[in-house]
Amino acid sequence: MSDLLPAPASVHSILAIQVSRIGDTLLSTPTLRAIAERFPGARLTVLGHPNRAEVFKNLPFVHAVGSITKKTALWQGWLPGKPYDLAFVFGYDQALVRYALRVARRVVAMRQQDAGLNGRLLHAASEPAPKSRHAVYMQHALVADLGLPIHDERLAYVVTEAEAEWAHATLSERGLLAAFPLIGLQIASFPTKGYRDWPVENFLDLARRIQAAYPQAHFLIFGGPLERERTMSLAAQLGTAATHLAGTLSLRQTAALMSRLDYYIGVDTGPTHIMGALGRPMMSFYHPSSPAHLLQPLQHPALAAVDHPLAGQVGPEAPMAGLTVDSVWTKLEPALAGLRAR
Repeated sequence: MSDLLPAPASVHSILAIQVSRIGDTLLSTPTLRAIAERFPGARLTVLGHPNRAEVFKNLPFVHAVGSITKKTALWQGWLPGKPYDLAFVFGYDQALVRYALRVARRVVAMRQQDAGLNGRLLHAASEPAPKSRHAVYMQHALVADLGLPIHDERLAYVVTEAEAEWAHATLSERGLLAAFPLIGLQIASFPTKGYRDWPVENFLDLARRIQAAYPQAHFLIFGGPLERERTMSLAAQLGTAATHLAGTLSLRQTAALMSRLDYYIGVDTGPTHIMGALGRPMMSFYHPSSPAHLLQPLQHPALAAVDHPLAGQVGPEAPMAGLTVDSVWTKLEPALAGLRAR
């Protein structure tokens, strides 16, 4: 046990701040679980980005969830007293670190460029070399030197009973309860990572092969409003075999429907991390600049992680079209056959 951290019995309230995209938000959950395990008697509050904080809701090791940004942090935490015994700040935003110092007696954060600020921290963690370890352990670098090991590498997300009932009712209303296999498709990442996207025509070819083997197959097409043109095109070509949902669901509604899928196929992006957290059967595609061993869900019971043939050899300029439909189908066909046998 690290000498830097206070004794568990002396810590009653902990704050964790993780303001990031969906992927990094989820990738930090094994570290949050490890923090909760070290301080089992403490109340853990987690603050996230307003659009992503709901990812933390209902986790068994998180007691309260709120939102914050580097802008709103400037106006918060100025009242007398410090309600938290200990705080952990993921990322590098100084505004969030300064907020944590105002509200917590001890703060652990990533090393800042401000030496004076580092001097006020209980521990200033060193930034790991890019892509030197799995993304879960890139997040865990915050506490890796403090004797807080990860015992459970799985990402954490909880679909509530009410959300599960909503998903069931939604599928029932659309007449999809008898569809088999019910397959979710996430065909695009966010715009700045567009090089991760597998061509739409490849997804269409793959879907046609699935239909040939499983005439009752149905596809739920997920995504956001920015890729609507591509998702609508795919949905139109699949006709009645597809339901277009891109841009129509909240984050938690998306996760609830994903929990009802027989199988999921997606590129490396936030919803794929959600599916990884749910532990449902899935296939994920990885660009050569970010191969599977750095990003795939860990300890996943039913994962087919598919690397580009040039994995680890080239940068973002490599097109994902180099991952052929034939090579994907070779892995997908037996995975779907396993579903049939259940």
